[in-house]
Amino acid sequence: MKTNNPKPFSINDRIKSFGYALQGLKSFFKTQHNAWIHVAATVVVIVAGFVFKVSSMEWIALSFAIALVFISELFNTAIEFLCDKVSPELDPKIKLVKDISAAAVLIAAIVAVVVGAIVFVPKVF
Repeated sequence: MKTNNPKPFSINDRIKSFGYALQGLKSFFKTQHNAWIHVAATVVVIVAGFVFKVSSMEWIALSFAIALVFISELFNTAIEFLCDKVSPELDPKIKLVKDISAAAVLIAAIVAVVVGAIVFVPKVF
C-alpha cells in the first residue's frame, strides 16, 4: 500500500510539530491586538466562574465558548496573513475573504457572550 507520506513515524518530528504550534501561538499573541482582548475576557470569565461557583457542565460550556473564539481568531489571522501574501495589493475578492473570515470571529464572540449570559445572568440576579 502506497502512502502520501514517505517518512516513517518519528517522535522527534511530533515533538517539533508542537514547537511549530507554540511558535504560531507566540506570533499570534505578539501580532494580534484582538488576542489580548480575548485573553482579558477569558480571565474575567474564569474569575467569575470561581466567584459564582459554576457547575462542571457550565465550565464545559464556558471552555468551549472560549476555545471557539480563540480558534476562530487564529484561523482568521492565518487567513489574513495568507491573503496579504497572495495579494498584497487591494483586491475586492481578497477583501471579501477577509470580511467573511472576520465574520466567523464575530459569530464565535456572539455565541460566547450568549453562553456567558446563560451561565452568569441567573447567578447575578
